[in-house]
Amino acid sequence: MSGVSANRRPGPGRTSLRWKIAALAAATAALAAAAVGALVHVWTAHDIEDRARARAFNAVYAAADVHQRTGTLTEGARLDPPDLPASLRAPADGARHTAYDPRTEGNVGPSMWAAQRTGGPGSPVLAVQVNMSSELHTLRRLDATMAAASLAALAAATPLAFYGAGLVARRLRRVSATAARISAGDLDARTGPAKGRDEVAEIAATVDLMADSLARRLCTERQFTADVAHELRTPVGGLLAAAGLLPPGEVEDLLRARVRDLRDLVEDLLEISRLDAGAERPVCVRVPLAAVVAEAVSRTGLDTQVTLAGPGPGPGPATAEPEPTADPEPVVETDPRRLERIVANLVVNAHRHGAAPVRVTVSDRTVVVRDHGPGFPDDLLLHGPRRFHTGAAERGSGHGLGLTIATGQARLLGAELRFGNAPDGGAVATLHLPA
Repeated sequence: MSGVSANRRPGPGRTSLRWKIAALAAATAALAAAAVGALVHVWTAHDIEDRARARAFNAVYAAADVHQRTGTLTEGARLDPPDLPASLRAPADGARHTAYDPRTEGNVGPSMWAAQRTGGPGSPVLAVQVNMSSELHTLRRLDATMAAASLAALAAATPLAFYGAGLVARRLRRVSATAARISAGDLDARTGPAKGRDEVAEIAATVDLMADSLARRLCTERQFTADVAHELRTPVGGLLAAAGLLPPGEVEDLLRARVRDLRDLVEDLLEISRLDAGAERPVCVRVPLAAVVAEAVSRTGLDTQVTLAGPGPGPGPATAEPEPTADPEPVVETDPRRLERIVANLVVNAHRHGAAPVRVTVSDRTVVVRDHGPGFPDDLLLHGPRRFHTGAAERGSGHGLGLTIATGQARLLGAELRFGNAPDGGAVATLHLPA
Protein backbone atom coordinates (compact mmCIF):
# COMPACT_ATOMS: atom_id res chain seq x y z
CA MET A 1 0.00 0.00 0.00
CA SER A 2 1.54 3.31 -1.05
CA GLY A 3 1.39 6.55 0.78
CA VAL A 4 3.27 9.20 2.69
CA SER A 5 4.50 8.53 6.19
CA ALA A 6 2.54 10.51 8.74
CA ASN A 7 1.95 10.51 12.46
CA ARG A 8 -0.69 8.09 13.58
CA ARG A 9 -3.74 9.40 15.30
CA PRO A 10 -3.65 8.76 19.05
CA GLY A 11 -5.89 5.90 20.06
CA PRO A 12 -8.75 6.39 22.47
CA GLY A 13 -7.34 7.03 25.93
CA ARG A 14 -8.48 8.50 29.18
CA THR A 15 -8.94 11.90 27.52
CA SER A 16 -11.27 10.48 24.85
CA LEU A 17 -14.90 11.51 24.57
CA ARG A 18 -15.96 8.17 26.03
CA TRP A 19 -14.11 8.81 29.28
CA LYS A 20 -15.27 12.42 29.41
CA ILE A 21 -18.94 11.48 28.99
CA ALA A 22 -18.61 8.68 31.54
CA ALA A 23 -16.88 11.01 34.01
CA LEU A 24 -19.54 13.68 33.44
CA ALA A 25 -22.35 11.17 33.96
CA ALA A 26 -20.68 9.82 37.11
CA ALA A 27 -20.16 13.34 38.44
CA THR A 28 -23.79 14.17 37.68
CA ALA A 29 -24.97 11.03 39.47
CA ALA A 30 -22.74 11.85 42.44
CA LEU A 31 -24.06 15.43 42.61
CA ALA A 32 -27.65 14.21 42.33
CA ALA A 33 -27.09 11.66 45.10
CA ALA A 34 -25.41 14.30 47.27
CA ALA A 35 -28.26 16.76 46.66
CA VAL A 36 -30.90 14.16 47.50
CA GLY A 37 -28.97 13.10 50.59
CA ALA A 38 -28.63 16.71 51.74
CA LEU A 39 -32.35 17.37 51.22
CA VAL A 40 -33.33 14.23 53.12
CA HIS A 41 -30.91 15.10 55.93
CA VAL A 42 -32.18 18.68 56.27
CA TRP A 43 -35.84 17.65 56.09
CA THR A 44 -35.38 14.85 58.64
CA ALA A 45 -33.36 17.09 61.00
CA HIS A 46 -36.09 19.76 60.90
CA ASP A 47 -38.73 17.10 61.48
CA ILE A 48 -36.85 15.70 64.48
CA GLU A 49 -36.40 19.21 65.89
CA ASP A 50 -40.08 20.07 65.38
CA ARG A 51 -41.22 16.85 67.03
CA ALA A 52 -38.88 17.37 69.98
CA ARG A 53 -40.05 20.97 70.38
CA ALA A 54 -43.69 19.83 70.35
CA ARG A 55 -42.99 17.12 72.95
CA ALA A 56 -41.17 19.58 75.21
CA PHE A 57 -43.88 22.22 74.76
CA ASN A 58 -46.67 19.75 75.64
CA ALA A 59 -44.67 18.37 78.58
CA VAL A 60 -44.10 21.81 80.16
CA TYR A 61 -47.75 22.69 79.54
CA ALA A 62 -48.89 19.57 81.43
CA ALA A 63 -46.30 20.08 84.18
CA ALA A 64 -47.36 23.74 84.68
CA ASP A 65 -51.02 22.70 84.98
CA VAL A 66 -50.23 20.03 87.60
CA HIS A 67 -47.93 22.38 89.51
CA GLN A 68 -50.57 25.12 89.54
CA ARG A 69 -53.29 22.78 90.78
CA THR A 70 -51.35 20.56 93.23
CA GLY A 71 -48.04 22.32 93.78
CA THR A 72 -46.18 19.14 92.81
CA LEU A 73 -43.86 18.40 89.87
CA THR A 74 -44.46 15.75 87.26
CA GLU A 75 -41.74 13.35 86.20
CA GLY A 76 -39.02 15.18 84.23
CA ALA A 77 -40.12 18.66 85.31
CA ARG A 78 -37.73 20.82 87.37
CA LEU A 79 -37.72 24.27 88.94
CA ASP A 80 -34.79 26.54 88.01
CA PRO A 81 -32.51 23.69 86.88
CA PRO A 82 -28.85 24.80 86.86
CA ASP A 83 -28.22 23.57 83.30
CA LEU A 84 -31.17 25.52 81.87
CA PRO A 85 -30.06 27.54 78.79
CA ALA A 86 -29.65 31.25 79.52
CA SER A 87 -32.18 32.22 76.85
CA LEU A 88 -34.95 30.54 78.86
CA ARG A 89 -34.07 32.37 82.10
CA ALA A 90 -34.38 35.85 80.58
CA PRO A 91 -38.11 36.08 79.64
CA ALA A 92 -40.16 37.59 82.50
CA ASP A 93 -43.59 36.85 81.00
CA GLY A 94 -45.59 33.77 81.74
CA ALA A 95 -45.47 32.41 78.22
CA ARG A 96 -43.87 29.11 77.29
CA HIS A 97 -40.56 29.16 75.41
CA THR A 98 -38.36 26.46 73.84
CA ALA A 99 -34.64 26.26 73.07
CA TYR A 100 -32.30 23.68 71.54
CA ASP A 101 -29.32 22.72 73.67
CA PRO A 102 -26.49 21.04 71.73
CA ARG A 103 -24.46 20.33 74.89
CA THR A 104 -23.76 16.75 75.91
CA GLU A 105 -23.23 16.16 79.62
CA GLY A 106 -22.98 12.67 81.05
CA ASN A 107 -25.49 10.38 79.40
CA VAL A 108 -27.62 13.27 78.21
CA GLY A 109 -27.04 14.23 74.60
CA PRO A 110 -28.43 17.16 72.62
CA SER A 111 -31.85 18.07 73.90
CA MET A 112 -34.80 20.39 73.53
CA TRP A 113 -35.84 22.54 76.50
CA ALA A 114 -39.24 24.05 77.22
CA ALA A 115 -39.69 26.51 80.14
CA GLN A 116 -42.41 28.72 81.72
CA ARG A 117 -42.38 30.95 84.81
CA THR A 118 -44.70 29.77 87.51
CA GLY A 119 -45.71 33.35 88.41
CA GLY A 120 -44.67 36.93 87.86
CA PRO A 121 -41.18 38.29 87.33
CA GLY A 122 -38.65 36.71 89.65
CA SER A 123 -40.74 33.59 90.18
CA PRO A 124 -39.15 30.13 89.63
CA VAL A 125 -38.91 28.77 86.10
CA LEU A 126 -40.54 25.40 85.45
CA ALA A 127 -38.52 23.53 82.78
CA VAL A 128 -38.70 20.20 80.96
CA GLN A 129 -35.79 18.66 79.03
CA VAL A 130 -36.44 16.25 76.13
CA ASN A 131 -33.42 14.12 75.18
CA MET A 132 -32.89 13.92 71.37
CA SER A 133 -30.03 11.39 71.34
CA SER A 134 -32.06 8.52 69.93
CA GLU A 135 -33.57 10.66 67.17
CA LEU A 136 -30.16 12.09 66.21
CA HIS A 137 -28.70 8.59 66.23
CA THR A 138 -31.46 7.60 63.82
CA LEU A 139 -30.56 10.61 61.69
CA ARG A 140 -26.90 9.51 61.56
CA ARG A 141 -27.94 6.01 60.55
CA LEU A 142 -30.13 7.50 57.84
CA ASP A 143 -27.16 9.55 56.58
CA ALA A 144 -24.99 6.43 56.48
CA THR A 145 -27.71 4.54 54.61
CA MET A 146 -28.08 7.37 52.10
CA ALA A 147 -24.31 7.49 51.59
CA ALA A 148 -24.14 3.73 50.99
CA ALA A 149 -27.10 3.90 48.62
CA SER A 150 -25.48 6.80 46.74
CA LEU A 151 -22.21 4.88 46.38
CA ALA A 152 -24.09 1.82 45.16
CA ALA A 153 -26.04 3.92 42.65
CA LEU A 154 -22.81 5.57 41.51
CA ALA A 155 -21.12 2.19 41.11
CA ALA A 156 -24.05 0.98 39.01
CA ALA A 157 -24.41 4.20 36.99
CA THR A 158 -20.73 4.54 36.05
CA PRO A 159 -20.50 1.32 33.96
CA LEU A 160 -23.82 2.12 32.31
CA ALA A 161 -22.62 5.63 31.51
CA PHE A 162 -19.32 4.25 30.21
CA TYR A 163 -21.18 1.77 28.00
CA GLY A 164 -23.58 4.42 26.71
CA ALA A 165 -20.71 6.83 26.07
CA GLY A 166 -18.90 4.03 24.24
CA LEU A 167 -21.83 3.67 21.84
CA VAL A 168 -21.65 7.37 21.02
CA ALA A 169 -17.84 7.32 20.82
CA ARG A 170 -17.85 4.34 18.45
CA ARG A 171 -20.27 6.11 16.14
CA LEU A 172 -18.17 9.26 16.21
CA ARG A 173 -14.98 7.26 15.58
CA ARG A 174 -16.69 5.67 12.59
CA VAL A 175 -17.48 9.12 11.19
CA SER A 176 -13.92 10.25 11.97
CA ALA A 177 -12.45 7.19 10.23
CA THR A 178 -14.58 7.90 7.16
CA ALA A 179 -13.44 11.53 7.11
CA ALA A 180 -9.81 10.39 7.47
CA ARG A 181 -10.20 7.98 4.53
CA ILE A 182 -11.70 10.76 2.43
CA SER A 183 -8.83 13.05 3.43
CA ALA A 184 -6.35 10.33 2.43
CA GLY A 185 -7.88 10.18 -1.04
CA ASP A 186 -10.50 7.42 -0.76
CA LEU A 187 -13.41 9.32 -2.28
CA ASP A 188 -15.63 6.22 -2.18
CA ALA A 189 -15.55 6.07 1.64
CA ARG A 190 -18.95 6.60 3.23
CA THR A 191 -20.29 6.30 6.76
CA GLY A 192 -23.50 4.75 5.52
CA PRO A 193 -27.02 5.02 6.90
CA ALA A 194 -26.94 5.92 10.59
CA LYS A 195 -29.32 4.62 13.22
CA GLY A 196 -31.47 7.17 14.96
CA ARG A 197 -32.02 10.85 14.31
CA ASP A 198 -29.63 12.38 16.80
CA GLU A 199 -26.71 14.77 16.29
CA VAL A 200 -24.25 11.96 15.49
CA ALA A 201 -26.50 10.75 12.68
CA GLU A 202 -26.68 14.30 11.35
CA ILE A 203 -22.88 14.56 11.39
CA ALA A 204 -22.54 11.24 9.57
CA ALA A 205 -25.07 12.30 6.94
CA THR A 206 -23.28 15.63 6.51
CA VAL A 207 -19.91 13.90 6.02
CA ASP A 208 -21.42 11.61 3.39
CA LEU A 209 -23.00 14.56 1.60
CA MET A 210 -19.67 16.39 1.72
CA ALA A 211 -17.92 13.33 0.27
CA ASP A 212 -20.49 13.07 -2.53
CA SER A 213 -20.07 16.75 -3.39
CA LEU A 214 -16.27 16.50 -3.23
CA ALA A 215 -16.25 13.40 -5.43
CA ARG A 216 -18.43 15.10 -8.03
CA ARG A 217 -16.24 18.20 -8.06
CA LEU A 218 -13.01 16.20 -8.30
CA CYS A 219 -14.49 14.05 -11.05
CA THR A 220 -15.44 17.18 -12.97
CA GLU A 221 -11.98 18.65 -12.41
CA ARG A 222 -10.21 15.48 -13.52
CA GLN A 223 -12.40 15.15 -16.58
CA PHE A 224 -11.74 18.77 -17.48
CA THR A 225 -7.98 18.28 -17.03
CA ALA A 226 -8.03 15.15 -19.18
CA ASP A 227 -10.09 16.85 -21.89
CA VAL A 228 -7.82 19.90 -21.95
CA ALA A 229 -4.66 17.77 -22.05
CA HIS A 230 -6.09 15.60 -24.81
CA GLU A 231 -7.15 18.61 -26.87
CA LEU A 232 -3.74 20.25 -26.42
CA ARG A 233 -1.81 17.17 -27.44
CA THR A 234 -2.42 17.56 -31.21
CA PRO A 235 -1.75 21.32 -31.50
CA VAL A 236 1.34 21.03 -29.31
CA GLY A 237 2.63 18.23 -31.52
CA GLY A 238 2.01 20.38 -34.58
CA LEU A 239 3.70 23.31 -32.90
CA LEU A 240 6.77 21.19 -32.18
CA ALA A 241 6.88 20.01 -35.81
CA ALA A 242 6.51 23.60 -37.03
CA ALA A 243 9.32 24.73 -34.75
CA GLY A 244 11.56 22.18 -36.49
CA LEU A 245 11.05 24.04 -39.76
CA LEU A 246 12.53 27.24 -38.39
CA PRO A 247 16.07 28.14 -39.50
CA PRO A 248 18.70 27.07 -36.99
CA GLY A 249 19.58 29.69 -34.43
CA GLU A 250 19.02 30.93 -30.89
CA VAL A 251 15.33 31.66 -31.44
CA GLU A 252 14.73 28.19 -32.86
CA ASP A 253 16.47 26.52 -29.90
CA LEU A 254 14.56 28.61 -27.37
CA LEU A 255 11.22 27.97 -29.07
CA ARG A 256 11.82 24.23 -29.39
CA ALA A 257 12.81 24.03 -25.71
CA ARG A 258 9.64 25.82 -24.61
CA VAL A 259 7.46 23.68 -26.86
CA ARG A 260 9.11 20.51 -25.49
CA ASP A 261 8.36 21.75 -21.94
CA LEU A 262 4.74 22.31 -22.94
CA ARG A 263 4.58 18.84 -24.52
CA ASP A 264 6.01 17.23 -21.35
CA LEU A 265 3.45 19.09 -19.26
CA VAL A 266 0.61 17.85 -21.46
CA GLU A 267 1.95 14.28 -21.27
CA ASP A 268 2.17 14.53 -17.47
CA LEU A 269 -1.43 15.75 -17.27
CA LEU A 270 -2.58 12.87 -19.47
CA GLU A 271 -0.69 10.39 -17.30
CA ILE A 272 -2.24 11.78 -14.14
CA SER A 273 -5.67 11.63 -15.75
CA ARG A 274 -5.18 7.96 -16.62
CA LEU A 275 -3.99 7.22 -13.07
CA ASP A 276 -6.97 9.03 -11.57
CA ALA A 277 -9.37 7.19 -13.84
CA GLY A 278 -7.88 3.80 -12.95
CA ALA A 279 -7.21 3.08 -16.62
CA GLU A 280 -3.60 2.02 -16.05
CA ARG A 281 -2.66 -1.65 -15.52
CA PRO A 282 0.88 -2.76 -14.61
CA VAL A 283 2.67 -5.46 -16.62
CA CYS A 284 4.89 -7.19 -14.09
CA VAL A 285 7.99 -9.24 -14.91
CA ARG A 286 11.02 -10.33 -12.90
CA VAL A 287 13.82 -7.82 -13.36
CA PRO A 288 17.13 -6.98 -11.63
CA LEU A 289 16.31 -3.98 -9.49
CA ALA A 290 19.75 -2.36 -9.58
CA ALA A 291 19.98 -2.54 -13.39
CA VAL A 292 16.53 -0.99 -13.85
CA VAL A 293 17.34 1.80 -11.41
CA ALA A 294 20.72 2.49 -13.08
CA GLU A 295 19.05 2.64 -16.49
CA ALA A 296 16.40 5.05 -15.22
CA VAL A 297 19.00 7.33 -13.65
CA SER A 298 21.14 7.19 -16.79
CA ARG A 299 18.25 8.33 -18.98
CA THR A 300 17.82 11.49 -16.92
CA GLY A 301 21.30 12.64 -18.01
CA LEU A 302 21.90 14.11 -14.55
CA ASP A 303 25.00 13.61 -12.39
CA THR A 304 23.72 11.08 -9.86
CA GLN A 305 25.51 8.44 -7.80
CA VAL A 306 23.99 4.95 -7.74
CA THR A 307 24.97 2.62 -4.91
CA LEU A 308 24.10 -1.04 -4.37
CA ALA A 309 24.01 -1.44 -0.61
CA GLY A 310 25.93 -4.29 1.04
CA PRO A 311 29.11 -5.93 -0.28
CA GLY A 312 29.58 -4.84 -3.85
CA PRO A 313 30.22 -1.71 -5.85
CA GLY A 314 30.70 1.66 -4.28
CA PRO A 315 29.31 4.94 -5.59
CA GLY A 316 29.80 5.40 -9.29
CA PRO A 317 28.52 7.46 -12.19
CA ALA A 318 24.93 6.99 -13.24
CA THR A 319 25.89 6.06 -16.77
CA ALA A 320 27.88 3.02 -15.60
CA GLU A 321 26.25 -0.35 -15.12
CA PRO A 322 26.59 -1.77 -11.57
CA GLU A 323 29.64 -3.99 -11.41
CA PRO A 324 28.95 -7.71 -10.83
CA THR A 325 29.46 -8.88 -7.27
CA ALA A 326 29.72 -12.20 -5.52
CA ASP A 327 26.26 -11.66 -4.07
CA PRO A 328 23.39 -11.74 -6.54
CA GLU A 329 21.65 -8.47 -7.23
CA PRO A 330 18.11 -8.10 -5.87
CA VAL A 331 15.46 -9.30 -8.31
CA VAL A 332 11.90 -8.02 -8.07
CA GLU A 333 8.67 -8.69 -9.90
CA THR A 334 7.31 -5.37 -11.08
CA ASP A 335 6.55 -3.23 -14.11
CA PRO A 336 9.99 -1.94 -15.18
CA ARG A 337 8.60 0.93 -17.24
CA ARG A 338 6.64 2.32 -14.32
CA LEU A 339 9.53 1.68 -11.94
CA GLU A 340 11.83 3.67 -14.22
CA ARG A 341 9.24 6.45 -14.33
CA ILE A 342 9.14 6.63 -10.52
CA VAL A 343 12.93 6.65 -10.11
CA ALA A 344 13.42 9.19 -12.91
CA ASN A 345 10.83 11.56 -11.40
CA LEU A 346 12.43 11.30 -7.95
CA VAL A 347 15.91 11.97 -9.36
CA VAL A 348 14.77 14.92 -11.49
CA ASN A 349 12.88 16.36 -8.50
CA ALA A 350 15.99 15.99 -6.31
CA HIS A 351 18.15 17.87 -8.83
CA ARG A 352 15.52 20.50 -9.63
CA HIS A 353 14.42 21.31 -6.10
CA GLY A 354 17.30 20.00 -3.97
CA ALA A 355 21.06 20.29 -4.18
CA ALA A 356 24.01 18.08 -5.14
CA PRO A 357 25.19 15.53 -4.44
CA VAL A 358 22.18 13.37 -5.29
CA ARG A 359 22.56 9.72 -4.35
CA VAL A 360 20.41 6.69 -5.21
CA THR A 361 20.81 3.63 -3.00
CA VAL A 362 19.44 0.20 -3.93
CA SER A 363 19.03 -2.41 -1.20
CA ASP A 364 16.93 -5.57 -1.37
CA ARG A 365 13.52 -4.24 -2.58
CA THR A 366 14.15 -0.64 -1.49
CA VAL A 367 15.29 2.37 -3.52
CA VAL A 368 16.33 5.54 -1.65
CA VAL A 369 16.83 8.86 -3.43
CA ARG A 370 18.48 11.58 -1.37
CA ASP A 371 19.62 15.11 -2.09
CA HIS A 372 21.37 17.68 0.10
CA GLY A 373 19.05 20.64 -0.37
CA PRO A 374 16.54 22.29 1.99
CA GLY A 375 14.45 19.12 2.31
CA PHE A 376 10.78 18.49 1.75
CA PRO A 377 8.39 21.12 3.17
CA ASP A 378 6.25 20.24 6.16
CA ASP A 379 3.08 20.52 4.08
CA LEU A 380 4.26 17.78 1.73
CA LEU A 381 5.33 15.54 4.62
CA LEU A 382 1.92 15.98 6.22
CA HIS A 383 -0.43 15.78 3.23
CA GLY A 384 1.69 14.18 0.52
CA PRO A 385 2.48 15.63 -2.92
CA ARG A 386 -0.20 17.67 -4.65
CA ARG A 387 -0.38 18.69 -8.26
CA PHE A 388 0.49 22.29 -9.10
CA HIS A 389 1.81 22.78 -5.58
CA THR A 390 5.55 22.83 -4.78
CA GLY A 391 5.06 23.58 -1.09
CA ALA A 392 8.05 25.85 -0.38
CA ALA A 393 9.69 28.77 -2.18
CA GLU A 394 13.20 27.64 -1.25
CA ARG A 395 12.73 24.45 -3.29
CA GLY A 396 12.24 26.40 -6.49
CA SER A 397 9.38 26.58 -8.95
CA GLY A 398 7.54 23.73 -10.62
CA HIS A 399 4.17 22.18 -11.32
CA GLY A 400 4.22 19.59 -8.56
CA LEU A 401 3.39 16.87 -11.05
CA GLY A 402 6.56 14.77 -10.81
CA LEU A 403 6.04 13.56 -7.23
CA THR A 404 2.29 13.26 -7.86
CA ILE A 405 2.94 10.91 -10.78
CA ALA A 406 5.54 8.98 -8.78
CA THR A 407 3.05 8.50 -5.94
CA GLY A 408 0.32 7.35 -8.35
CA GLN A 409 2.62 4.89 -10.12
CA ALA A 410 3.84 3.54 -6.78
CA ARG A 411 0.26 3.00 -5.67
CA LEU A 412 -0.42 1.20 -8.95
CA LEU A 413 2.54 -1.15 -8.32
CA GLY A 414 1.43 -1.81 -4.74
CA ALA A 415 4.62 -0.14 -3.53
CA GLU A 416 5.10 2.24 -0.62
CA LEU A 417 6.59 5.65 -1.35
CA ARG A 418 7.57 7.64 1.71
CA PHE A 419 8.95 11.17 1.96
CA GLY A 420 11.13 12.48 4.75
CA ASN A 421 14.09 14.67 5.62
CA ALA A 422 17.55 13.54 6.73
CA PRO A 423 18.70 14.66 10.21
CA ASP A 424 21.70 16.46 8.67
CA GLY A 425 19.62 18.10 5.92
CA GLY A 426 18.30 17.05 2.56
CA ALA A 427 15.19 15.37 1.21
CA VAL A 428 14.87 11.58 1.30
CA ALA A 429 12.39 9.64 -0.83
CA THR A 430 12.12 5.90 -0.05
CA LEU A 431 10.44 3.47 -2.45
CA HIS A 432 9.75 0.03 -1.01
CA LEU A 433 8.54 -2.55 -3.52
CA PRO A 434 6.26 -5.40 -2.46
CA ALA A 435 7.60 -8.91 -2.07
